[in-house]
Parts: sequence; structure tokens; C-alpha cells
Amino acid sequence: MRVIEFAGIGPAPFAGMMLADMGAEVILIERSADYAAASQYPRMAQNRGKKSIALDLKSEAGREAAWKLLESADALIEGFRPGVMERLGFGPEEVAKRAPRLVFGRVTGWGQTGPLAQAAGHDINYVALTGVMATSMRPGQAPVLPPTIVGDMAGGAMFLLFGIMCAMHEAKQSGKGQVVDAAMIDGVTAMSGLIHQMRSGMGYWQDEPAHNHFLNTSPFYEVFECADGKHITLGAIEPQFYALLLQKLGLGDVDPKRQYKTSDWPALKDRVADIVRDKTQAQWCAELEGSDVCFAPVLSLADAPAHPHNAQRNLFMDLEVDGKAHRQPAPAPRFSRTPARRPVPGTKIGQDTDAVLASVGYAAVDIAALRETKACA
Repeated sequence: MRVIEFAGIGPAPFAGMMLADMGAEVILIERSADYAAASQYPRMAQNRGKKSIALDLKSEAGREAAWKLLESADALIEGFRPGVMERLGFGPEEVAKRAPRLVFGRVTGWGQTGPLAQAAGHDINYVALTGVMATSMRPGQAPVLPPTIVGDMAGGAMFLLFGIMCAMHEAKQSGKGQVVDAAMIDGVTAMSGLIHQMRSGMGYWQDEPAHNHFLNTSPFYEVFECADGKHITLGAIEPQFYALLLQKLGLGDVDPKRQYKTSDWPALKDRVADIVRDKTQAQWCAELEGSDVCFAPVLSLADAPAHPHNAQRNLFMDLEVDGKAHRQPAPAPRFSRTPARRPVPGTKIGQDTDAVLASVGYAAVDIAALRETKACA
């Protein structure tokens, strides 16, 4: 599978990285103008496993080289604002004429259409407009979400990848490519399906934080501070898990059948908080980890790789880049027969220009001529 990625930021390069992790040949088209200053650019982790070609897409020769790459590819990835690819001359209609089987994958925040399509935005904005950010709101506090993960990577990159793979599967039968319009706001909304089901179909999700255990107001689904200032999480939603939690915490006088009596929550939550503060995070790990109370410590990004479970599953790996070790998440998901390839350091701008051009028929003399006119670097 050959994928052409137009260099950008956010979910598009992450999607390209995941495809490269799984063995796709991902060719990154970067600006030849950046080549001279390439030493100033870090070797981005999201470019691991990719090939880089530096082209001047404003020159006719550079554009023709890009067309040859697109004609040889299965899919295209771009993450620009709506209209940018069209202005470059590589919009869906033009691409369909020269590469009719190509799947055209594009990811934006607001989508290709709609009143906000041309407005700037970031992860925090897309998640807010879907209503999903409000689900993290504690009483009297502003809602908080981890940066870039929910909107950019989950709502954007993952839905772009899913769309590309679906479209490629269909193209094998029809012989025709199509446009995949992956908007972060669409993806985040789709991911909130269970919440909407609980809210409207099951009468389970309550918008009022005081009556919703997911909003960190209950004594059994919350983050608690330990004696050493570190934190643990409890998530004993089911009755049997809640009963075990009460037992482990020494709260034998609490009736587990009153778990969802929300009037009990404030006082009981205070009692649980006091109990948790009596011991360190490590002590609580020793007592609760691996049990059915639904427990995990809150680890920093630096500490997470050393946790025994994460270490045993090799969740992280170190890549040596320019003589330094850089820790990165391992590829996911896992396969029983065809595992993902081990990541290599991110590519440097233009380091594969000659090899990539040769793969689409350019002779060495042709490449030299392109470089002479600065159509490539």
C-alpha cells in the first residue's frame, strides 16, 4: 500500500504514522524550501517509518513529480483547511482525472462544508462544540480534557484511517476512488454515541453533575489524593465491584445497595477521601491493584513506561535519534500473525527524494535536472 501524505500538523501525520507502523509505504511530500534549514527541524516522531521527498509544488516540474507519485499511490492524506489542495491544483476533481482509483483522505476540524469550515480552530474547540467537553465538568469547575487526544487523534486521525481503509476496500471492487471527509467535530460526535444512548434511551446519563457518577461527584468513580500528594483512580460502577471496594476500604457500615442514592454521595465521598489520604500511592497499589475494585494509579508520562503491566506489554519503546534515546508509544493494535514493524526514527526532510523519484521512473540525470532548477531538494 502506497500512501502520499502532504506534510502538515495534527491528525494527518499521526494517521500516516499509524499506516507506516503497519507496513504501508508512506511518502511525505515536504516543501523544498525547508530543505536548506532541515538541520533546524527535529526528526518528528510522527514521521517514523515514512519516506520524505522535498518538492517545490509551485514549479511545473515539481508538480509533475507529485502527480507521478499520486498516480502510483493507493491513497492520499492531507490536513489543510478546505480549499488549500484545490488552490495547489491537487483537489479531488483534478486527482480523480489522473488517478481515478486513488482514495483522497482529508481531515479538518470543522469539515469541508458548513458555516465554520474556513474558521481556525483547535482540538479544544471541536470537542467543545459537540457537547462532549461538558461531560468532563465537575460541579463548580470548568471542564477539562487531555490536549489533542480526543479531537485531533481520536475524532480526526482515527476516523480518517477508518474511512481510508473502508474506501480502499470498496475501490478494489469498483475500481474507483472517492473522497473521505474526516472532520474532527464529526468523529467526536460519533464517539459520544454511548453517552447519547444512556441519556435519551436509558435515562441513565444525568446532565446535572451532582447526580452523575461519570462527572466525578460519586465516592466510587473519582480521582483521590494520597498521603504523598500523588493520586489514584477508582471506578467501581457495578454493584459487585462497589461492594468489594467498600470491603477493601474498611467501610463495612455502608450499605452497598444504596450505591446510587445520590444524597449519600457527598458525605461518603469525604470519608473515602480521608481514607485514601492515610496511605501513599504505592501502598494503595499494593492493596488494590489487580483486584476488581477497578483501580489504577495516576502516573506521569515519565513514570508510565516503568509500570509492570505497561513494561510487560512493551507499551513504549526507545528510538535513538541523533545519538539520543527518545521514548515513544509502541504501534497498536497487535496482530497474531503479521505484527507491526518496529518503528525507526522520523525521516529527515528530503532524505528519500532520489529513491522516491526513481520509483516512479525518473533517471539520475532527470533528478539532477530537477534539483538544478530547484524543483526538488
